[in-house]
Amino acid sequence: MLNEKKYSQMTEQELRTEIARLMEKARKAEQLGILNEYAVYQRKAVMAQSFLVDPASIVPGEIYKIQGDEGYFFKVDYLKGHFAWGYRMGGEYAEEALPLAMLTSVKSGK
Repeated sequence: MLNEKKYSQMTEQELRTEIARLMEKARKAEQLGILNEYAVYQRKAVMAQSFLVDPASIVPGEIYKIQGDEGYFFKVDYLKGHFAWGYRMGGEYAEEALPLAMLTSVKSGK
């Protein structure tokens, strides 16, 4: 495992392969009832997916739906790397960062 590449160094095909590998591990962990391991693999897959998202597609000041947290919206203040920083609408307005892959546009319905 010393030769593992960072997501930022992977090609699109390598990222897609890594995402599929992580989703398969998550599926197996879920079947075995190991929920904490399942959650870790799911999070890693979302992070890898974030490297496939064009940061220019996330606009600061806009509001996005949060995938995996239905009913909640996220207002983006700024981007840093592959994370969007902002706060959940209707919440405590505590600043947090979400991976770009967790955000879907409200306007286009994507």
